[in-house]
Amino acid sequence: MTNPFEREDGSYHVLVNAEGQYSLWPAYLDVPDGWETRLTNETRPVCLEYIETNWRDMRPESLKQAEAAKM
Repeated sequence: MTNPFEREDGSYHVLVNAEGQYSLWPAYLDVPDGWETRLTNETRPVCLEYIETNWRDMRPESLKQAEAAKM
């Protein structure tokens, strides 16, 4: 069996959690609690491009806020 996160012919969602972290998620799986869908039922390359374009700062939101408070 192949990894469901690496199937080129699969359908995927892009998810984001409260910390602003992105995830590629197989469309046939339920969205986990704490995550919201940003892009639905797309190809893996389209989802990866969306993540690369939109997730510019990989630091969690809580870390960004803590660092901003120190300034």
